[in-house]
Amino acid sequence: MKIRYIRLLIKILSVIMLVLLGWLVVHLYRIGVFNDTDSLIKLLKKYGIWAPILFVFVQIVQVVIPILPGGVSLAAGVVMFGPWLGFLYNYIGIVLGSMILFWLGRRYGRRVIDIFVSEDTLNKYMDRLDSKGWYWTFALLIFSPVAPDDALVLLTSLTKMTWHEFTIIILAGKPLSIFIYSLGMLYGVNWLLRMFGH
Repeated sequence: MKIRYIRLLIKILSVIMLVLLGWLVVHLYRIGVFNDTDSLIKLLKKYGIWAPILFVFVQIVQVVIPILPGGVSLAAGVVMFGPWLGFLYNYIGIVLGSMILFWLGRRYGRRVIDIFVSEDTLNKYMDRLDSKGWYWTFALLIFSPVAPDDALVLLTSLTKMTWHEFTIIILAGKPLSIFIYSLGMLYGVNWLLRMFGH
């Protein structure tokens, strides 16, 4: 299958996922989950241990196949599980997803990178991959909450960076960006709920 068709399929899946997510948000709002924290806790308790497991799995898939904007899934974790557990589940899912993505890049090279990395991003970073400073560039970008992390992980898989080095950067760099997103989303969601609550 040609790359442009795969990219089109991913875009179609993204639209479908956003529509389903919109439907879910409306449904949960109608049953009062967003207005009553106890209702949300009761809903999650019905699924027991499967609720966080399913969420972590969705987060892993979201990293590997970007069918949802990352901020949406981070916000969902904070809303559903609270700031601390939401942070933990987001962290686990994103780290595992990043590991899988790095492995895919190492295994399939440009074939998979051409599918998921835009031409603009490829052109922006490709010349810098072989430079001696890429290790530190990658580390600083991973610490940043606004960098295209998934694309950077795939591009870095083309370099000579070892698994050990990559793992250290991901484990150390992800908490800050996830925390900033989680905190921002928490206050943003609370603000929206107060606004619509009146």
